[in-house]
Amino acid sequence: MGTSEKFQYGGGQWGGDLAATPSLAIEVQDSDIAVIDYRPAPEGLGRFYLGFQPRDLYDDPSESEPVDVEAEAEAFATWAEAIGVDDVQPKEVRRLMAIEGEEPEDTFVEETVVRLLRLVGLSVPKGLAG
Repeated sequence: MGTSEKFQYGGGQWGGDLAATPSLAIEVQDSDIAVIDYRPAPEGLGRFYLGFQPRDLYDDPSESEPVDVEAEAEAFATWAEAIGVDDVQPKEVRRLMAIEGEEPEDTFVEETVVRLLRLVGLSVPKGLAG
């Protein structure tokens, strides 16, 4: 695997403690995949992908667990409320998510990460190309 960048939001700031909730961790891998981990989240949820899902990119189902995109979109919209953004609609989140078997809209996943952050009103962290 090539380059990987990690960004974490906790305690109300980028670079903050992920133990604080709400928190958000973003790992960008090779401009193809962004792993989004957020807390709090309902049991069994809290992770989705932007760009490609690993199982699609590597053509190997064992590379990532299946994602319930509808449930994750709903849960992430609720997470946005926890950071003070009340108008995020699940369908807006779903539109950005990696859907199994589908090509992403953006060429570089960093672009999609920036769109997700703007959707929930977070600043773009230093070092995130977009």
